[in-house]
Amino acid sequence: MFGHYKYFDHEADIGIEAWGKTPEAAFEYAASAMFAVMTHPSLVLPERRVHVEFDEPDRELALVEWLNRLLGLAHMAKLVLGSFELKRAGDHYTGEAWGMPWKKGAERGTEVKGATLTELKVEQQGKRWLARCVVDV
Repeated sequence: MFGHYKYFDHEADIGIEAWGKTPEAAFEYAASAMFAVMTHPSLVLPERRVHVEFDEPDRELALVEWLNRLLGLAHMAKLVLGSFELKRAGDHYTGEAWGMPWKKGAERGTEVKGATLTELKVEQQGKRWLARCVVDV
């Protein structure tokens, strides 16, 4: 386990489980886990910021939406992201992510193509929230 997330095996893909005090914190750790598949988080400097905003009434689908929007923005801007912040007001989510352009020293690990609905779960477990899904690699 790394920080507040861990990975689980899923055939050719990678499963992510993340925990936080709130669903939004669990989503932030899930994003960290997803980008950590691509490069070590300690190599990512917060040089650039991207903004994410969306509406989604279903909490589980919101996890997939968050992760896929981050991937899309990072891909379009040729960035690797390493820190995340997400807020929710009703069904509206607003987030920020910080990272840097891909460069020597932050070599790519396994490329993540997208977050999927496979084994998707967002639920409260005692005093913490679990965010779980499989990412396509």
